[in-house]
Amino acid sequence: MKQEQKQFYQRTVDDVMSQMKANPRGLTDQEVRDRREQFGPNKLTSKRRTTIIEKFFAQFKDLMIIILIIAAIIAGFAGETVDAIIILAVVILNAIFGVFQESKAENAIDSLKEMSAPMATVLRNGESQSVKSEDIVPGDIVLLEAGDVVPADIRLTEANSLKIEEAALTGESVPVNKQVTPIVDHDLPLGDRKNLGFMNSNVTSGRAVGVVIGTGMNTEVGKIAHMLNTTEETTTPLQENLKSLGKMLTVLILVIAVIVFGVGMWRGQESLINMLLTAISLAVAAIPEGLPAIVTVTLALGTQQMARHRALIRKLPAVETLGSTDVIASDKTGTLTQNKMTVEKVFLNEKLTDSADATLSLKDKIAQIMVLNNDTKFQGNELAGDPTETALVSFYLNQAQPVQQFINDHKRLAEIPFDSERKLMSTYNQMADGNIIMTMKGAPDQLLERATQIQDGDQVRPMTDEDKQLISRTNHDLATQALRVLAFTYRNVDQVPTELTSAAQEHDMIFVGLIGMIDPERPEVAQAVAEAKSAGIKSIMITGDHQDTAQAIAKRLGILGRGDNPGGKVINGAQLDELSDAQFNKEVTDISVYARVAPEHKVRIVKAWQKQGKVVAMTGDGVNDAPALKTADIGVGMGITGTEVSKEASDMVLADDNFATIVTAVKAGRKVFANIQKSLQYLLSANLGEVLTLFVMTMMGWQILAPVQILWINLVTDTFPAIALGVEPAEPGIMKRKPRGRTSNFLSGGIMTNILYQGFFEGFITLAVYAFAITNPVHASDALAHADALTMAYATLGLIQLFHAFNSKTIHESIFRVGLFKNKFFNWALLGSAILLIGTIVIPGFNNMFHVTELTASQWLVVVFAGFMIVVVSEVVKYIQRHISHK
Repeated sequence: MKQEQKQFYQRTVDDVMSQMKANPRGLTDQEVRDRREQFGPNKLTSKRRTTIIEKFFAQFKDLMIIILIIAAIIAGFAGETVDAIIILAVVILNAIFGVFQESKAENAIDSLKEMSAPMATVLRNGESQSVKSEDIVPGDIVLLEAGDVVPADIRLTEANSLKIEEAALTGESVPVNKQVTPIVDHDLPLGDRKNLGFMNSNVTSGRAVGVVIGTGMNTEVGKIAHMLNTTEETTTPLQENLKSLGKMLTVLILVIAVIVFGVGMWRGQESLINMLLTAISLAVAAIPEGLPAIVTVTLALGTQQMARHRALIRKLPAVETLGSTDVIASDKTGTLTQNKMTVEKVFLNEKLTDSADATLSLKDKIAQIMVLNNDTKFQGNELAGDPTETALVSFYLNQAQPVQQFINDHKRLAEIPFDSERKLMSTYNQMADGNIIMTMKGAPDQLLERATQIQDGDQVRPMTDEDKQLISRTNHDLATQALRVLAFTYRNVDQVPTELTSAAQEHDMIFVGLIGMIDPERPEVAQAVAEAKSAGIKSIMITGDHQDTAQAIAKRLGILGRGDNPGGKVINGAQLDELSDAQFNKEVTDISVYARVAPEHKVRIVKAWQKQGKVVAMTGDGVNDAPALKTADIGVGMGITGTEVSKEASDMVLADDNFATIVTAVKAGRKVFANIQKSLQYLLSANLGEVLTLFVMTMMGWQILAPVQILWINLVTDTFPAIALGVEPAEPGIMKRKPRGRTSNFLSGGIMTNILYQGFFEGFITLAVYAFAITNPVHASDALAHADALTMAYATLGLIQLFHAFNSKTIHESIFRVGLFKNKFFNWALLGSAILLIGTIVIPGFNNMFHVTELTASQWLVVVFAGFMIVVVSEVVKYIQRHISHK
């Protein structure tokens, strides 16, 4: 049945009724029961969901989380119960937050279900009944009228002026005029299957009868639900980076701990327990306990900043992913355009002008036809009806003309309704002078066949062949610009005729003019596309709309070039189907616009770019966009025009539907990644300094820093400055850099080199202070001299990290160029960390707890001078790096 359903639009009504074993009077109760048992309820199904408990424990599969748990166990063995509790608290909070985000992301199918009509009208047993939409079965006869939601996929058997809005499913910006007659073409996209109605689409005008050809998961919406169920979540660059970093740290930690333990036991200088504690101290020093928390806090602060710019983040890693975006694949309708038809061109008196330059009032004949031959409804300050007709009324409302009063004063007496085959609509209205005017609007080619005269200024004259050629040429030119063109004619009559048929009345009309309309681009989008291009990001358009319309809008936005430099190919869904995966993967980088595409096409396009190693952001607002939004590295939904389905499938939602907000979000994402890099450089270089200090102390047979001292440095002097680095302002020129792409990581861009030399110097300076204190003791007692040396090493290692936090404010630039004290949070974090570190030495009662002694003024002077030396070393190295890069 699924294969047959694809061809329903090609079959006659009688053929479909026979195939579905349907009856014009409707099914019997027994037939309904049998079919419900065979096909199941008319509702969407979702895959089995994991329980809250399963989600919670799944959070602990992450390698960095496992490392954190190990760190907590190590801290517990070292006797630092408080620190073990703090580390475990961070782990549990991270897991709870992860469960919360994951649960929110699972609501996409629920939103899809909620779009379904709760009730529907059907014929059963020869009578009209209102039933729950989930009780509808294949073969049911459904009755539709304006305002209804189509409850299932149907083949229309009767249609009277029927228009159905399918933008959420097909991307088509205007309601589709439906018909009953079969369509002979093969493999048509959904938007061109004009004798079918699709589940969850909306009837905007007219009435219809249809036979149900698909329910539940066998509908077009059901296919999308299936794609959402089977689409795998992509891992973000951030998650991949943290995963690879966690593996690397695990190996290093184990190797270093085993070497130190082995060497210590071989030397025989310590007992088994002491060497085990030494190895544990080394492992604690190597583990950046605060990294997951710092990343989470930095991302959370990034979401707050984006929220102020109307970009709402649903999944934290999306903040950073935005910064690495290579490609933005955008839906057209409602995203790049306003999803609102607007009058753009006026052809009147043989002249074509922009709508802004057209001076028309309700005294002009074309204006009268535009507002009288119109079914727009006034609902307070809003207009309801077909977008094409509301655009005609809005054109005059925007000029503060009394449209509603004019319509009320010129009552409609009769009409010949719009018909999708003749593409015309005629009305009869009473005019103020007592005459009756017959107005007609519709397709220009159809009106030209029925017009014999033309309005020329205030005069009416016979229409010539030259007139027809000019009108046809103008219509063609406007159509090639992707404008929707309507023609307007009229004639005066003495009375409303009794025979209201097209053949009898629609002739001998007076041609007045043409109106060209379009769903215009958002005014800010062209600039946003240009900014994205300067940032190395390629913008592509993916739409269900017609190819000519898509191409014209893409040129206006700068997605395609103009003239002889198109700057990218334009293809449609049918052409895409003809390309094999291998061919498409070769050509995908050259294609900038995809028109008349289906949901599976969008997923294929996103995956093709991902195979190129690119990070893809996909924007969209319709149900048809949901699978691609979920497949993309970052899905961007529209907050105003977007369906709940598209929002739930997205990582980020634009509260203002403003494409330009994406560029602002990309900038924030790049800043977040840069700040995480700064925090990581700071943390790992500090931890490397600690590891080298402990390693050399062990090798030299010196006394080593106690586990409580290492933990205190890690949790106090590491964490607060690292978090503060996460809110550093963006560096100048961040949007002039090329996208990092998928292959980059936190250690690229010179970060690894910086970590190595900075960690080496931190360890070297700390060991130098220890050696200086041993060789230049203040106390005669050897035990006190060693205790002082260990205290000075502890204080130096802590302070050197605080000084080093200033170095980490910028990767390669001098810190004296970026502003040392601009970040107030950073200033307070360093001050607080310094107090907590120094307090363990100078506050009475803490000496025994932290195994430290009181230091003299001269000893403090040595410690502070040594700590500041890391700034001098880093500034010299940065100067050399800049000098080499400029060469």
